[in-house]
Amino acid sequence: MIFERLGVLTDEVSQDITEALDWAESNGLRHVEIRMVDGKNIVDFTDQELELLLFEVEKRGLFVSAIASPIFKCALDPSRAVASGDTFGQQEESVERHFLKLERVIEICKKLNANKIRIFSFWREEDPFAYEEEIIGYLKKAASTAAKHDILLLLENENSCNGGYASEVAHIVRHVDSPNLKVLWDPGNEVYGGRPAFPEGYEKVRGFIGHVHLKDAFANKCVPIGEGMVPFSHQLQALKNDGYEGLFTIETHYIPDGGTAKAGTEMTLEGLRKILRG
Repeated sequence: MIFERLGVLTDEVSQDITEALDWAESNGLRHVEIRMVDGKNIVDFTDQELELLLFEVEKRGLFVSAIASPIFKCALDPSRAVASGDTFGQQEESVERHFLKLERVIEICKKLNANKIRIFSFWREEDPFAYEEEIIGYLKKAASTAAKHDILLLLENENSCNGGYASEVAHIVRHVDSPNLKVLWDPGNEVYGGRPAFPEGYEKVRGFIGHVHLKDAFANKCVPIGEGMVPFSHQLQALKNDGYEGLFTIETHYIPDGGTAKAGTEMTLEGLRKILRG
């Protein structure tokens, strides 16, 4: 059952970690991903802050499934015009600085008893294919670093990055060819970027998936699950049929007019429940 493996990104509920964790516990969720807490990115947490965070998570019977880091949301070459996106409180930094940041995020991951880190594929070039060798080379280096610590890196299909779509992240993961790099499949991101998530997108990433994010969308607009263009009943059934045994995390990216992030995530959770009830 999906609910036995369901979690939420805490800041999709609230920046107040107590409120977010209480909500996750009260709704029977099993795990949380951490990105921002009280306006501060998890990569900037001190060891003491991490210790307190883990205590709050575990006392509610939850666990940290992944660190939703901003690693490699940066330009391959700052002199070139590239796309950009939300860095969640982080400044634009060089590739070299991101590799240093990766070392710290691996430490953070261990301190939170987690083993997965979400990463990206650098801000999108006008012609991503022209820089394929460089992108794959950097991610091979990152996967090698992760392997030394038994950490799994999850490459998300993010429209503002070179691995913006299912076909692209699958291609990158295939060529990096490491057990320490898998796809973080977000069918909502695929639709948000203007491409069909299922079956077309899913066919590209099947066999490479290490984690799944759940959101619904139209092109350039996120909505609660069940109100957009992701055919979740078919997508979830396909994952089950294909033997996917990993986790699912709600990442709503939707706030109703005049409402809150928690209200939007509650709408998505209810939409997911309706789909699962058939």
